[in-house]
Amino acid sequence: MSTATEAPVVAVRDLRIVFPTLDGEVTAVDGISFEVPAGGALGIVGESGSGKSAAALALLGLHRGTTARVSGEVEVAGVAVNAATDRRLRAMRGNDIAMVFQDPMTSLHPQYTIGNQLVEAYRIHRPDASAAQARARAVESLERVGIPDAARRVNAFPHEFSGGMRQRALIAMGLMCDPKVLLADEPTTALDVTVQAQILDLLDDLRRDLGMSLILVSHDLAVVAGSVDDVLVMQHGKIVERGGVRTVLSAPEHPYTRALLAAVPRVDVSRAQRRARMRAERAQRAEGAGAARPEARAGAADGTGAPAAAPPAPAADPAPAPPAPEPPASRPPASPPAGGPAADPATSSGVAAPPDAPLLSVRNVRMRFTVRGGLLGRGTDFYAVDDVSFDLHQGETLGIVGESGSGKSTLARVVLRLLRPTEGSVVFQGRDITRLPERHLRPLRRDMQIVFQNPYSSLNPRRPIGEAIGAGLRVQGGGIPPAEIRRRVGDLLERVGLEPGHYNRFPHAFSGGQRQRIAIARALILRPKLVICDEPVSALDVSTQDQVLRLLDELQDDFNLTYIFVAHDLAVVRQVSDRVLVMKEGAVVESGAGDAVYTAPAHPYTRRLLASAPVLDPDEARRLRADRHRLARGD
Repeated sequence: MSTATEAPVVAVRDLRIVFPTLDGEVTAVDGISFEVPAGGALGIVGESGSGKSAAALALLGLHRGTTARVSGEVEVAGVAVNAATDRRLRAMRGNDIAMVFQDPMTSLHPQYTIGNQLVEAYRIHRPDASAAQARARAVESLERVGIPDAARRVNAFPHEFSGGMRQRALIAMGLMCDPKVLLADEPTTALDVTVQAQILDLLDDLRRDLGMSLILVSHDLAVVAGSVDDVLVMQHGKIVERGGVRTVLSAPEHPYTRALLAAVPRVDVSRAQRRARMRAERAQRAEGAGAARPEARAGAADGTGAPAAAPPAPAADPAPAPPAPEPPASRPPASPPAGGPAADPATSSGVAAPPDAPLLSVRNVRMRFTVRGGLLGRGTDFYAVDDVSFDLHQGETLGIVGESGSGKSTLARVVLRLLRPTEGSVVFQGRDITRLPERHLRPLRRDMQIVFQNPYSSLNPRRPIGEAIGAGLRVQGGGIPPAEIRRRVGDLLERVGLEPGHYNRFPHAFSGGQRQRIAIARALILRPKLVICDEPVSALDVSTQDQVLRLLDELQDDFNLTYIFVAHDLAVVRQVSDRVLVMKEGAVVESGAGDAVYTAPAHPYTRRLLASAPVLDPDEARRLRADRHRLARGD
C-alpha cells in the first residue's frame, strides 16, 4: 500500500467531457476530480447516464478521435493522458492501465482462440518476447484468474467458455503485462450471483497479490461494498458524494446516495417487510397527492437521471416483520386492468376449476435435449429439466432461482408450452395442456403471457410501441375496432407509468426501464391470469429495477395476477416471492415458503447461493468472502 508521500497512480483534476448532439451539447462529465493511490481501490457508482463510464474511458484516452471535447488533467502512472501522443497512449494501454469491459463477447474476437488473443496483447508491449514465452505467459495468466486446465483451455475459442470464464479470460488479458491499474467497468452486470461473487473475489485477490490499484465502476453499491476502499457517487456528470466505503454506505449524506441504497434489493429483507414499506409509501403519496407527479404511483419515469423517491436504507437490522398478508386464495376478485378487453368465451379456455384448485399444476416434468457430437455424430442426451413438480394458486408469486444452466428458463417455456415436455404433465386452469396441439393452445395464450429479460431484443425496433402492445388485441380480440384498441393501449400505457401520447414512438426513444414497462404492458393487454417474468430486471440499474419491481407488485395487487418470477438474483426473488424453488442442473434441490428457504436453507447449494449474494455492509461482505474461500478449500 502507498504511503502519504507517494504520488497517486491515478490523478484526475477538473475533468469535463462534452458531447455535441443534434439537440445541443451534452455534458457527460462536469468538472470531477479524484485520486487513486498505488494499491488502492476506488468505486465509482451511479445510474446509466451519470457519467461514470465516460470518466473511466477518459483514463485511457479513448475519447480521442471522437466528437467528444475533453478538458482538465488526467494523469495515469505518470503519463499526462490528455497531452500524450497517440504512440504514448498505445504504449500505456494494457501496460500501465488495463480495462475490463462489461460484455466480454464484444471484447473477445470470436474467430481467434483465447490464447492467440492473450499472446497478441503481450507481444504488442513485449516485442522481444518469443512466441513460446508469450504462450507460457498466457497459460500463467489464465491460471492466475482461476481457469482450470489452463494449458489446454488456452486453445479454446470464446464460445467454448461460459460467461464467467469469458470474463476471467478478459481479466487475464488485462493482467498479461502486470499493469499498475486495473479498470473494471460493470464487470459483473447480468452474471449469476455465484459467478459475480467469483469475479469480485478474484479482483480483490489480484489487487492484494499483485499490489495493483483497482477502479471498479458499477451501478450497484452492494457490488462495490466489499471490494473498494473509497467510493464516488456520480449523478448528472458530477460527484455528489465521496468518502470511505464504510462511511458512505452507513451514513450517506446526499439524497441521491440514500435513494440508491434504498433501491438495492436486500437478501435479509422479506417480501412482507418490503410490501409493508410500499404500503406506507403509498399512504404518504396519497396524503400529498395534490403535489405528487402523475406518474408517482408507478414510480418515477425513467430517463430523469434520479431514482424513485424512497426512504433511506435500513441500518444493520431490518424492521420487524408485519403480520403476514392474507393468503392469495382469499383475495377478492380484482377488476380488469385498465384498457383490458372483456372476457370472450370464443377465445377463453372455458374450463371451470374448483375454487381451491391451483391455477397451475406441474407434475414430474422432464425436458430432454440431445447434443450431437463426436466423430460419428452420435448424440448425448441430457435433461435440462428433471422431474420438477409444483402447484401455483391464483394471486401467488413463485420464485425460481438458480445459476445459468440450472433449467429455470427451460421450465418457464415448458409451462407456457413453448416447449412440449418429454415427460410429465402441465395442467392450467384444470385443463391438461401437455399434449395439446397448437390450434387448441392458441386460445389459451391470452391467459399465459411472458416478460422476457431483454426488452431491447423482445421489442421490434421498426414497430411503434403502441402497435406492439395492441397486437394481442388485434389477434385475439375478436374484431375490436382500431380506435378502441388505441384507447385501451393508451390507458395501459398510463397505468405502467408512461404517456398515452407515446403510442407512435419507437423503442429506441425509450430507456431500458421504460422499454421493460412497455414489455409489461404488452403482456397485460389481454388480461392474462399467469405472467412469467424471465429475468426481467437483471440488467437494469438498481433504481430502475426497484421501479419495475414496484410496478409488478402494484399490478398484482390491483388485478390479482399470478407470477412465476425467474431470476438468478436471490435478493430480488425473496422480495417478490411467496414461495421459492431452487434449481440446480435441472432438478429442484429445495423449495418452500420464501422466508423459510432464506432464513434456514437446507441444501448446501442454497447456502452457497446465499453466501454469494452481495451485501451492503463492507465488513459482512469481507466475512462472506472469507467463508467462500474456506468453502473453496474444503475447510
